[in-house]
Amino acid sequence: MFTTRPELAGTHGMVASTHWLASATGMAVLEDGGNAFDAAVAAGFVLQIAEPHLCGPAGQVPGIFVTAKDRTPRVLAGQGVSPAAATPEHFADLGLDLIPGSGLLPATVPGAWDGWLLLLRDHGTKSLRDVLGYAISYARNGIPLVSRVGDTIRAVQELFTEHWPTSAALWLSGGKPVEGLHRNPALADTWERLVAEAESVSGREAQIDAGRRAWSQGFVAEAIEAFSRKAFRDDSGRDHAGLLTGEDLASWEATYEDALQVDFGDWGLVKMGAWTQGPALLQQARLLDGLRGEMSYVDGIPTERTVHLAVEAAKLAFADREAWYGDSPDVPIELLISREYADTRRALITDEASGELRPGGPSPRLPAILEQLRGLESGSGATGEPTVGPLGETRGDTVHIDVVDAAGNMISVTPSGGWLQSSPTIPELGFCLDSRGQMFWLEQGLPNSLAPRKRPRITLSPSMGLRDGEPVLAFGTPGGDQQDQWQLCFWLAHTLGGLNLQESIDSPAWHTTAFPSSFYPRSWTPREIVAESRLGKSTMDALAARGHLVVDAGPWALGRLSAVSRSGGVLRAAANARGMQGYAVGR
Repeated sequence: MFTTRPELAGTHGMVASTHWLASATGMAVLEDGGNAFDAAVAAGFVLQIAEPHLCGPAGQVPGIFVTAKDRTPRVLAGQGVSPAAATPEHFADLGLDLIPGSGLLPATVPGAWDGWLLLLRDHGTKSLRDVLGYAISYARNGIPLVSRVGDTIRAVQELFTEHWPTSAALWLSGGKPVEGLHRNPALADTWERLVAEAESVSGREAQIDAGRRAWSQGFVAEAIEAFSRKAFRDDSGRDHAGLLTGEDLASWEATYEDALQVDFGDWGLVKMGAWTQGPALLQQARLLDGLRGEMSYVDGIPTERTVHLAVEAAKLAFADREAWYGDSPDVPIELLISREYADTRRALITDEASGELRPGGPSPRLPAILEQLRGLESGSGATGEPTVGPLGETRGDTVHIDVVDAAGNMISVTPSGGWLQSSPTIPELGFCLDSRGQMFWLEQGLPNSLAPRKRPRITLSPSMGLRDGEPVLAFGTPGGDQQDQWQLCFWLAHTLGGLNLQESIDSPAWHTTAFPSSFYPRSWTPREIVAESRLGKSTMDALAARGHLVVDAGPWALGRLSAVSRSGGVLRAAANARGMQGYAVGR
């Protein structure tokens, strides 16, 4: 049983993340004179080696940030696009009605390297060698693996042994999952070569751009294209080659975008666009803003009415996610996050649990395959750790970092993808490709339908909070589809319940699976709530009486939230107690 701890406070800089070594790395960079962006980049690379089952070098890096000089939140769009050859016709020819969740077919253009380096070039102060050196050292000399890495490898051990020999060579030792101090010399060599090629030119910014080209137009792209031509087993049960080419990598770069913002009195909430699920948190908050008089916290615990209303709001928001969100210019996002739309949708919330998927807006359209997916076994990834099937499919995954410095630079970022268990290792690079393409629908005519050179609608969803228009809070969590539900738990605890950062993270959490999963096989269970038992037996029983199918997740099971804040000249941070792995640090 964990007890509530006081949130940390400091005046120089604060780092909170899902792994203690990443937080320590970020703090080391701040103490060495770096800013929040330098610290986030260094911590992000360390997470690729410290939590390889949750993120990797060929993954994604979406973020929200503000600078000391520009207080308007901006989006770091570090999610790559689908290959040019990723057409619905190709998958139809293969006899597939869903994109596999593992293997080479679901790979998108790796976005993490270019995203991190774009942020470092434009807003950091350190050199590429400065920020990458920590991760290179861990890859070369070894890093202590958390037990979940071994558990993850064990789940796919037969796949590695029989079908993915390059992954077996890296992640199995004597036929058993690696444990303890683990080294990845091939990855260290890759990073060293990227730094060396970057340093072939003069000037910090020019070196960073040279490092970007060495990845997307150099030896990394060449190795990825050659490896993608080979066929490997995936969770369709068959062997398929990949689709990525060097041209796919060379034609894509990370970018910046405008953020979305919704205001609630003196609070404001900032999210990424509808190519992510982020607007679902804005929609939930809008719906619940009109019900604040019915919601409350007692001794840090939400009432049963609070949980019921939040769950019903989530169902409506995520139904809209399925009908409307995607990397498409036709998403009516301003309507979906408007006060007027929330007012009409709020009337659908009753005292009983809804068992329907009810999108709103003008002529909403849901994927035709959804009814076939209802009730399939779903891996909710309760703690934000991956739920992994024997063929490498992964549901619920990711890491998270929040950093703020004394100058006011602040960032919330949710790196993910390139998981060791969902794609075979490219031996000469020391890492594997991502499988984010599984989030596309193959059915055409939907906002999230597969098309070449398009971003999948991702679950990755960092957040920022404003107070009287000033950015004061950065927060987020791993957890796939649950990210914007567990963040709602935090947001309500902090802004409605009046709890501090640590108390808000520690407050009992919940989520529903009553909408389609973003991960293969895209299952959903109407009326189901997964909740921490610390809500109390009477609350759980009352929710069941309303028609909810209540799953007891145990007392400390849901979410891996972290948060930092800057308010009144004081910097604060907090991290998740669940799993004893997240860490907040500051000075």
